[in-house]
Amino acid sequence: MTPDQLAAIHQKAFTTIRPWSRDEIAGLLESPLCFLVTEGESFAIGRVVGPEAELLTLAVAPLTQGKGLGRTCLGHFESEATKRGATEVFLEVASDNIAAISLYKTSGYQEISRRKDYYSGLDGQPRDALILQKTVKI
Repeated sequence: MTPDQLAAIHQKAFTTIRPWSRDEIAGLLESPLCFLVTEGESFAIGRVVGPEAELLTLAVAPLTQGKGLGRTCLGHFESEATKRGATEVFLEVASDNIAAISLYKTSGYQEISRRKDYYSGLDGQPRDALILQKTVKI
């Protein structure tokens, strides 16, 4: 997928917080530390530094949500992260993103911290970020 296609999916998927632009996505993908995995109309971008991976974003096009693409894409992300040497994965998720929180928790992630008012909602209201962590095996 191109940065334009990824940004289009991100814009459709993120309706309560600001979606990422094409330029933001393209800039991340230029980094040798970052990588992209895709599955149908979903994608994940992350990076690995030493033994830690960070899931920067996971987006699923709304018309395909609820069909397991997010879970599959998350699995691809974790596999690629472990190939790159990660033993732990971290991510941030908006505290009101119930579907994503459910996906992550049922995939073995645990909340380790919270950032108060981290996200600015499109409605002008702040949202906390939950910081989740999972140990993965090489």
